[in-house]
Amino acid sequence: MQLAAAFALVFFAGTATAQSAAEPAPEGARAVNPQDPYENWNRKVYTFNDTIDRWALRPVAQTYRTFTPDIVDRAITNFFNNLSEVRNFTNSIFQLKGESAIVAAGRFTYNTVFGLGGLIDVATAFDLPERPEDFGQTLGYWGVGSGPYLMLPFLGPSSPRHFSGLGADGFVLPSLWDNVDSPYNYYARGVQIIDKRADLIPAEGFVSGDVYIFVRNAFLQRREFLINDGMVTQDPFASEDDDDLMLDDF
Repeated sequence: MQLAAAFALVFFAGTATAQSAAEPAPEGARAVNPQDPYENWNRKVYTFNDTIDRWALRPVAQTYRTFTPDIVDRAITNFFNNLSEVRNFTNSIFQLKGESAIVAAGRFTYNTVFGLGGLIDVATAFDLPERPEDFGQTLGYWGVGSGPYLMLPFLGPSSPRHFSGLGADGFVLPSLWDNVDSPYNYYARGVQIIDKRADLIPAEGFVSGDVYIFVRNAFLQRREFLINDGMVTQDPFASEDDDDLMLDDF
């Protein structure tokens, strides 16, 4: 449910942290979640994004999923994942994770040379599974707070730290996208978005309850998982009425 678009919030203060100093909620009203102090606004943006997704992006993704052979769909996904290894390598270096940097370099080499330019994920078969690293994780590694949960127009679930990381990964850090001349760059980005959205369609059946809360908790838990390299001992984002919500991969 994310569209590639530039957004002016890239300079949101990445060091900001959500505060629980909000005024007590009126009797009978839902208490403010300290991780989501802008919930009312976020829900409106979510409705906007969902409308665009239902009427534009999802139908295109469903058509793509219907007519694209599985082997071609997998190859396209592998190709774009292989491009992201440059990001994984760079951010692993920034986080002083030597092993992850070697894995990223190895994956890119294996998949590019032996996987037909990244169309086939041969690296996983060589016991080199992907280790996602982005600049948002780099900021978290060096102690930058996540900040409050944000639902951004077109971009979807985010936070000040996460969005600042997207900006750095997209416009500052070296990328193989820099070698793709316009307008082919935009065509490729469009295919990547449609492919990613199509891959999320099967997961829609796992969504239950309040969809907004489900998406919020899934995103926050996923980011917490990545920031801590999978070593999460508790869920700091769950509330008493969210116990039935489960983590999905965003």
